[in-house]
Amino acid sequence: MKKANGKSETEVAGLDLEHELPPADGDESSSESAGSGVAAGEVSGPDAELQKLKAERDSLLDRLARAQAEFENARRRASKEQQDFRDYAAADAIRPLLPIIDSFERALQVKSDPGDFRSGVELIYKQLQDALAKLGVRAIPAKGEIFDPHVHEAIEMVETSDAADHEVIEELQRGYKIKDRLLRPAMVKVAKNP
Repeated sequence: MKKANGKSETEVAGLDLEHELPPADGDESSSESAGSGVAAGEVSGPDAELQKLKAERDSLLDRLARAQAEFENARRRASKEQQDFRDYAAADAIRPLLPIIDSFERALQVKSDPGDFRSGVELIYKQLQDALAKLGVRAIPAKGEIFDPHVHEAIEMVETSDAADHEVIEELQRGYKIKDRLLRPAMVKVAKNP
């Protein structure tokens, strides 16, 4: 650039083009205001860029706040859906047991001899077993089986030669599984050969 009186042409016009920031992409009005702003006393280039960055920051903070609110609402909605599922899953599991309670109530109201009472209780027991089977609950076989620590809980080891080593010789409390998941292990006595 040519020097006039020791100054470049751009300095003469009041502009320092070598040190001025470029205009924002797609923002023609800011380049016009930056060029004429210095001469007219308006916002200069660096101040315009600062204003643009502040506006962008405010926009991003607003978007962040909205995204956080959406996430929180989605989390609350998912938590409520899970709670509803747990509540109604329990209701579906309990519904088949209600006729069994009705049968027990009828059995307790009737005055009958002990033999009839026992057969009635056995029928109710079978009804309960059928309802549990429909829910996927099944008893764990124990007596006569080899001890399995995954499904049996040994309460006592009995020294005997009448049974094989580690064979379950007595079931103290029945264990149950629901499908493939253990609900409760069977409490057993296990044989130990001398």
